[in-house]
Amino acid sequence: MIDLDETDRKLLRALSEDATQSAGALGRRFGLSQPAAWRRIRRMQDAGVIAGRRLVLNKEALGFGVTVFLGVKLATKGRVSLEDFERAISAIPEVQTVEHVLGLYDYRLRVVARDLADFERVLRRRIMTLPGVGNVEANVLLSEERRPGPIG
Repeated sequence: MIDLDETDRKLLRALSEDATQSAGALGRRFGLSQPAAWRRIRRMQDAGVIAGRRLVLNKEALGFGVTVFLGVKLATKGRVSLEDFERAISAIPEVQTVEHVLGLYDYRLRVVARDLADFERVLRRRIMTLPGVGNVEANVLLSEERRPGPIG
């Protein structure tokens, strides 16, 4: 585990808000030289604290107005391997995340669709037809607020 000081935490918070910021801009913001900011960021990347950077798309601007969280209980775990289910469900482009969880359901999925009719089509024709799918519970996302992570 890596020791993080307050400057490291400030860099992480700033990068979590906008990962496109340059080391030079971050250095100026936090009173560091560009090389010093870059070395700190690189150290956190090498230690695995920063696991990567990704592009966040605006689903609504792309025409996906509905997000649904699905709880999926596999009907027969012995006949269908978890890996087979994960591989099949991950091949559905509307399924944004696949989380294997402990609890009432075996999996929690984040599914996007253009509207409720499109979601129903994805559910009926793609998800429910997968081998091993048993009970499914859907929760439609009404609103979402970004919360700071553990470095907040």
